[in-house]
Amino acid sequence: MNSIPEYFGELVFGDSAMQERLPKDTYMAIKKTIDEGKSLDLTVANVVADAMKDWAIEKGATHYTHWFQPMTGITAEKHDSFISPVGDGKVIMEFSGKELIVGESDASSFPSGGLRATFEARGYTAWDPTSYAFIKGKTLCIPTAFCSYGGESLDKKTPLLRSMQAINKQALRVLKLFGNENVTSVKTTVGPEQEYFLIPNDMYEKRKDLIFTGRTLFGAKPPKGQELDDHYFGTIKPSVSAFMTELNEELWKLGILAKTQHNEAAPAQHELAPIFTTTNIATDHNQLTMEIMQKVARKHGLVCLLHEKPFAGVNGSGKHNNWSLSTNTGVNLLTPGETPFENAQFLLFLCAVIEAVDNYQDLLRLTIASAGNDHRLGAAEAPPAVVSMFLGDELTAILDAIENGSAYNAAEKVQFRMGVHVLPKFPKDTTDRNRTSPFAFTGNKFEFRMLGSSNSIAGCNIALNTAVAESLCRYADILENASDFTEELHTLIQSIIKEHKRIIFNGNGYDDAWIKEATEVRGLSNLRTTPEAVERYTDPKNIELFKKHKIFTEAEVYSRREIKLEAYCKTINIEALTMIEMVRKEILPAIEAYTLRIANTGNSKRALMPDADCSYEKKTVKKLTSLVLTIDERCNALEDALASVRSVKDIVARAYAYKDEVVTVMAQIREAADEGESLTAKKYWPYPVYEDLLFGVKQ
Repeated sequence: MNSIPEYFGELVFGDSAMQERLPKDTYMAIKKTIDEGKSLDLTVANVVADAMKDWAIEKGATHYTHWFQPMTGITAEKHDSFISPVGDGKVIMEFSGKELIVGESDASSFPSGGLRATFEARGYTAWDPTSYAFIKGKTLCIPTAFCSYGGESLDKKTPLLRSMQAINKQALRVLKLFGNENVTSVKTTVGPEQEYFLIPNDMYEKRKDLIFTGRTLFGAKPPKGQELDDHYFGTIKPSVSAFMTELNEELWKLGILAKTQHNEAAPAQHELAPIFTTTNIATDHNQLTMEIMQKVARKHGLVCLLHEKPFAGVNGSGKHNNWSLSTNTGVNLLTPGETPFENAQFLLFLCAVIEAVDNYQDLLRLTIASAGNDHRLGAAEAPPAVVSMFLGDELTAILDAIENGSAYNAAEKVQFRMGVHVLPKFPKDTTDRNRTSPFAFTGNKFEFRMLGSSNSIAGCNIALNTAVAESLCRYADILENASDFTEELHTLIQSIIKEHKRIIFNGNGYDDAWIKEATEVRGLSNLRTTPEAVERYTDPKNIELFKKHKIFTEAEVYSRREIKLEAYCKTINIEALTMIEMVRKEILPAIEAYTLRIANTGNSKRALMPDADCSYEKKTVKKLTSLVLTIDERCNALEDALASVRSVKDIVARAYAYKDEVVTVMAQIREAADEGESLTAKKYWPYPVYEDLLFGVKQ
């Protein structure tokens, strides 16, 4: 095989392919569209489409698709071939600029949250030239936005692009005030770390819960879990290494910057981390990464689980969203600079993030809310539901000094006075890493750790970009009209720190004392479950934020709330139905069969030895019989709860009903069933248990 640099991006119609195949004026026109957001006319699109088609056919493609990201959380595609009839039973291969720019799909078959009625079927896909086309299999995939006939956004890409445009606009206003006349664009960048589990395919196929819900609804704790920390960063097993090798190759061909791979903390858990790129492309790449992970795993006799909590009692899987801001001149705005003005500029952008996270902590929390993530937040390796920020001791001390108007002495005794913008030089890593913090500063970026492994990264970045844009907009309004820029800047930064320092916490996020302090003393929100969080979507301040920066209309905000709550209700409903089926058809028959076996053993012992001690058999039969009755009774209660909940019309009330009534009974059933598993001989148990699943990959 060719070397990595030779085949990297070979399936992407990227910059090098465009330079090679497009006329210079066409190439320059599309570069302006990509770099500066300039509009692209149909004449240019026709030239691009023809070149793109020829390139794709040379790579073996026969079809094209407008690849988009509806509100299902996964991607969608409809394939059309390049063939066009020319008479006499012959065809030619054609692809026009119009076909490149716009496609049509059925908008009524995707979640719309009430924006579209069933009979209102027309929807459109629109080419996003800022994300390169690529080949998957024999299909040219064209990243697109997706909207309804009436223009409402029905996808994740459209509002993400709007949010990137909003933060670019406001960041440029602020940068101009610091004399950065050469900066023409500011883009947010993301590097999403992806955690996942690998289990043997043959075991997966025997678990209805994994097939239907992505997680185990039952499972007694095995004798060994992750207590010894022996899996974390441990030697990668050959079969897993073979999977990782092929996965990397497939990702690299698509231009995805897969960089780091290792064993995670839980048995059978692993992580892949890419190099950061612009948020729009990072979002597309992460969706592709999840898809390819699952496809490649099957080829190796494995199944890749992306559920946030597939196994109780061990770590769940997250997706850490490493977010930063960069200019077109290559400056990371979250890195302290070398000059006084750069130092002050860094502080102002840092304050913009602090203010944004404090003001919109509920919005950040709800973007990552899901039924799966409810099982993970606050558990091992996952941050709590309370949103806070970790800055580290040194940066926090600097902010304290600014707030109090006092001197700050760094290790090299450099005095810090905001009035003359002197910020001490930072060491390479100015902060430790806080794994319990939801939102941690890690030197030149923020790591948002609350995302679940199956989440699209679009949602949280839409909220984060827009909230920071709002802060920057306010700062620009103030500073553009300042009579004394330096004095006004100092006063502004000082006031932001005073007003929003409650969101900063550098300690242990798992500590119960912190949760109490956060909610009762600092007034931070603790939205522990999806219904509690998602209900806040339509708070007036959130609607106003999105409307002001043209991210969502009010109707689109309500639709997002509806879609997330509907997804929550449907997920719980599917899990409950799966649980009932497993109990009725597998678990109860297994326990009954083993109970009969134990009873028969006791009877046989007494038949052979009338004075035999059968206390073990009696005790076990009594316990198992009691468990069977308990499980059956709770299963009946779950069926009743489902019937009751389905009759609730209001979506918010229905989501709360699923949380309070259905989820509660499901936990009770699991508790009894897992006890039954621990008492039943393994050969009677109907499916692979935790020790099989977590330690089933032998080589």
